[in-house]
Amino acid sequence: MNTDLRGFPEAVAAAVLAVVLVWAVRRPRGLPEAAAAVPAAGLVILAGAIAPDAALAQARRLAPVVGFLACVLVLARLCDDDGLFRACGAWLARGDLGGSGRRAPGRRLLVRVFAVASVTTAVLSLDATVVLLTPVVLAAAARTGVRARPHAYACGHLANSASLLLPVSNLTNLLAFAVCGVSFGEFGALMALPWLAAIGVEYAVLRRFFAADLDAGGLGAPGAPGVAGTPGVAGVAGVAPVAAPADVPGMPVFTLVVVALTLGGFVVASAAGANPAWAALGGALVLAVRALARGETTAAAIARSADVPFLLFVLALGVVVAAVVDNGLGSALRPVLPAGTSLPALLVIAALAAALASVVNNLPAVLVLLPLAAPAGTGAVLAVLLGVNIGPNLTYTGSLATLLWRRVLRAAHGPDVALGEFTRLGVLTVLPAIVFSVVALWLGLHAA
Repeated sequence: MNTDLRGFPEAVAAAVLAVVLVWAVRRPRGLPEAAAAVPAAGLVILAGAIAPDAALAQARRLAPVVGFLACVLVLARLCDDDGLFRACGAWLARGDLGGSGRRAPGRRLLVRVFAVASVTTAVLSLDATVVLLTPVVLAAAARTGVRARPHAYACGHLANSASLLLPVSNLTNLLAFAVCGVSFGEFGALMALPWLAAIGVEYAVLRRFFAADLDAGGLGAPGAPGVAGTPGVAGVAGVAPVAAPADVPGMPVFTLVVVALTLGGFVVASAAGANPAWAALGGALVLAVRALARGETTAAAIARSADVPFLLFVLALGVVVAAVVDNGLGSALRPVLPAGTSLPALLVIAALAAALASVVNNLPAVLVLLPLAAPAGTGAVLAVLLGVNIGPNLTYTGSLATLLWRRVLRAAHGPDVALGEFTRLGVLTVLPAIVFSVVALWLGLHAA
């Protein structure tokens, strides 16, 4: 019997990718994403969906990005260990929120949350906003007696849409930075206006969508679940509870200086043609040595903060996605993706990227689209980035950050996130944020 097996590798690659994504969403028994992704990468190689040499080449291309990510994760955790997020939480919950100004305390807190979450996401990555800042924001809302829902959603949305500014803000940015052909400083300059546009849309929509919550008092009061110093927040994702006002530490100046110097190192390294990961490694080493010398952490804790299972997941997922692209998806999407960088073309690219990210998650989406967009130039690559960073706010599964944000809310006894409400808010924010940010990108490209 003559059986045609020509479609077997394609079917295996598609099925394996689906299994990996479902596993990443559900994480059965709390097992890491890598528990499915690493065997899946081996399976697509064995099935002939990707050659071993091609798989190794893909892993090598991703290795510098993964190394950069590891350093940034360690840097963010050490900043938290030194009290940076506790100090931010104290500022968020400062007593003048209940002052006699015209703006309700909930609205004043929202402004502060937007400021802190936007900067945290841009400088220390979206993971810092989701894991380290969100529990602090919930505690600040409870202590100041305002409803937490608008501020919790702000953290979740800004972890995605405010991650546009710098290559270090998001793993998707690191992947795009590797192929977009600009320096670290040029990347930030081109993405500054789109970043501001996306944040502005998010603020305008959330302020209107949650108007009733922002104008009303909350149930949170000292001692209520989810307030600093109670089991609701203490211990969530390794975050210490926000201290009572009398115990609030000062802003950790040394840590802030190291972070600022690290950001400067990114720019200098990129301009010199070196991998900016060296600057991230330098900043992480300085904070690590200081924390170890003071007995504030251990080598094991620092190693855990690098999240090696997630790094393996990224490498393995890259191999699986490469197999899917090589077996038909790339040729199917190539005719759909515009070749130019006119405003209509950039809008279509960003919209397609957002749609793909909302369906299959933004990490596979960016891995699929970047090779197709790169020949069209920097503008097309950055348009893909706008879509895959903003689009995930439309669905629960749009990004791993959103999935993690929901777990953090449950662990911290935060507000429930209903599917209908999440989707309605996503519809109201994603489309205008993409349109305004793409227009801002187009203006920046023509002004450069």
